Amino acid sequence: MGTSPLIPEQRRQQILDLLRTEPVLSYRQLTEQLGVSHMTVRRDVATLDEQGRARATQGGVAALARLLEEPPRAAKAQVNMPAKSAIAKAAAAMVTDSMTLYLDAGTTVQAMRPLLQERKDLTVVTNDLGTAGAFLDHPSVDLICVGGRIDVANQSMIGRLAALTLAELSLDLAIISTSSWDAKHGITTPVEAKIDAKRAAMAVATESVLLADSGKFGHFAKYRVARLDEFDAIVTDEALPAEDVTAVKELGPRVVVG
Repeated sequence: MGTSPLIPEQRRQQILDLLRTEPVLSYRQLTEQLGVSHMTVRRDVATLDEQGRARATQGGVAALARLLEEPPRAAKAQVNMPAKSAIAKAAAAMVTDSMTLYLDAGTTVQAMRPLLQERKDLTVVTNDLGTAGAFLDHPSVDLICVGGRIDVANQSMIGRLAALTLAELSLDLAIISTSSWDAKHGITTPVEAKIDAKRAAMAVATESVLLADSGKFGHFAKYRVARLDEFDAIVTDEALPAEDVTAVKELGPRVVVG
């Protein structure tokens, strides 16, 4: 007797199993491995994408990578520097004189500092020790450093105390960072205490902007911070594939490519 054909969920699980050993697979590879038609594979991949279990790409499917812990700040500072510089430049262009803005913790956000040298009468609110220190010599900034428990590895303030300070402010612009993002999961973090400050800043801001390089796309962690449709704009780099840019735009925020 021949082997019974797999039901759809069995095929999809088999695709996920294959992605554990090869993180990107083409439709051709899948049709050969599963012994089904191209259209069947495309439907299965579309379903996995909709369910947030894998990511459809142009011509195939990619595994979603679970982020179990965030790398320390020193490691982040050495990664994807050209993209971070381009993103910082595009984000800095959104800042005008006399704004009150929140700068979230992160090396990409801190890279905005030299690009804001000529802005006048800014109020800069931050939970990032490095960013706060970088603005001490700015000629025209009212600097507010958000208090809270210090995350030593990332040199930032996190938790409920940071959120309580932010709740007392009114921001023109909240610049938010992330270690992982995609269209299905939004922005996520493996550190629960990092949620409070990000959400508090977004809640009191007229506009919220996410800075997220393409290398972090397709990664997710166990705690959701925000959906992508909660942002007014997302600034990323040119390496993000066109199909992913389209998927993000369809959720509502404008996408700025640095």
